[in-house]
Amino acid sequence: MQEEINVEARLRAAGVKPTSQRLEIGRILLSAPQHMSAEQIISRLNSQGSRVSKATVYNTLKLFTDEGLIREVSVDSTRQFYDSTTGHHHHFYNVDTCELIDIDPAELRFSQLPELPEGTEAADVEVILRVRNRT
Repeated sequence: MQEEINVEARLRAAGVKPTSQRLEIGRILLSAPQHMSAEQIISRLNSQGSRVSKATVYNTLKLFTDEGLIREVSVDSTRQFYDSTTGHHHHFYNVDTCELIDIDPAELRFSQLPELPEGTEAADVEVILRVRNRT
């Protein structure tokens, strides 16, 4: 029950109306620091007997992303993860296990960024290091 109150409070603080479907999705994704794909969230909802539709999950993930509750991390053109840790950080992506792992930004240093296109400024730098299991 405390978890539900916390999720509801987080949604309200972000200006998101806490509908029953949003609360269900929020309890799954916002309960701990984690990375989940939409398919993993749908699977978890289904295993809990939820009747939340696939479209509602995708719409809710977009809303949560737009309102800053989660971050969308694209590891390739076909795979996105939703990250409940919204502060600045980087990731390892294991191409064999499809696992996304946080990297503390203090562990990664840049000596120089490339010259930015004229009329622009850097908004953010996000690094995804793709790794694979040793064979």
